[in-house]
Amino acid sequence: MNLSIKIFISLVLSVIVGLIAGEPALPFINWWIAPIGTIFINLIKMMIVPVVFFSLVVGMTSLGDTRKLGRIGVKTVLLYLCTTAIAIVIGFAVAGIVHPGVGLQMPADVVTKEVKPAPGIMQVLVGMVPANPVDVMAKAQILPLIVFALFVGVGILKVGGERAEILVKFFDAGAEVCYKIIGMIMNFAPYGVFALLLPVVAKNGPSVLLPLLSVIGCVAVGCVIHALCVYSTLARVWGGHSPKQFFSGMSEAMLIAFTTCSSAGTLPVNMKNCQEKLGVSREVSSFVLPLGATINMDGTALYQGVCALFIANVFGIDLTAGQMAMIVLTGTLASIGTAGVPGAGLIMLALVLQSVGLPMEGLALVAGIDRVLDMFRTCLNITGDAAVAIVMDQEEKKHDAAAA
Repeated sequence: MNLSIKIFISLVLSVIVGLIAGEPALPFINWWIAPIGTIFINLIKMMIVPVVFFSLVVGMTSLGDTRKLGRIGVKTVLLYLCTTAIAIVIGFAVAGIVHPGVGLQMPADVVTKEVKPAPGIMQVLVGMVPANPVDVMAKAQILPLIVFALFVGVGILKVGGERAEILVKFFDAGAEVCYKIIGMIMNFAPYGVFALLLPVVAKNGPSVLLPLLSVIGCVAVGCVIHALCVYSTLARVWGGHSPKQFFSGMSEAMLIAFTTCSSAGTLPVNMKNCQEKLGVSREVSSFVLPLGATINMDGTALYQGVCALFIANVFGIDLTAGQMAMIVLTGTLASIGTAGVPGAGLIMLALVLQSVGLPMEGLALVAGIDRVLDMFRTCLNITGDAAVAIVMDQEEKKHDAAAA
């Protein structure tokens, strides 16, 4: 049985059992079942530092010689990161209007951290550069860890030759080990989700269901807004495609992405649609689309914005503008390193929550509906890949024309 189906079943069972057991069963649930959820959260925390470090180093080294990245590679990555940041902001905006999670409370035994005031912009910039990378890893400080990993990746590229190959193989092997461990942890997810959600449902009763539906609605609406306002604008301005032409040309790939929840699995259809229906050259689509399937996670980024506000509302925490900016920055940079990780959406959300001190117990509230959310996320991701491919194709045609 598919893992996402198992997690969804555990969500349903936790709701049914929690509604039947009710508040009288809370002492038994908190003593014998809730600790299993704590173990699940600790397992996720255990992998945050290694997966970010190894994955980002591998991501940088996979780009090849820095001198040969070329203008198209740099512009493509920057555009992907820009649309990712915009997606998180849209997620914040939609969730800020709907306020999902308001009125829902986690069990009293879950201790939330006091959220410190957000630092100023210069403090953030200084804090991004780690004075002691080992200390950063020990304290799981995500942003300076990302910066250190990027420097290590670039340093390996600069070294080059046989010595660099040894390091590339080491980090690649380390990343694969992390992915395997995360796969093992995700197999435990149905039990962890059940153990984390059961106390919530038993305490809150039917009122726990509406916030989950509101999260799905926020993510769906946010994805539609992002596709219409950002992607169709890029396609029209650079490619001359009307929104109807763009989405009609992408319809096959979007439907496959929606049903399979796999950007990699949709890649062949996406390349076919871009080349045959949207007029993107084979050279550009062959580079931009696979790169997008690796690092472009606009749908997941938007989902982070929604879920971060949802979890903050559940725990009664008011996020400051500085904390929201930190979420945008962390989520955007982390999208490069975690895109190829099984359960990437949940891992990225854990990174975001860690970066601003939000309780990761909130992961359980969205893990059960992650399959539904993943359908919208993946569909948005591959649509963004195509929009960026159109932009890069037109930019290359202009450059070639100017050079001729």
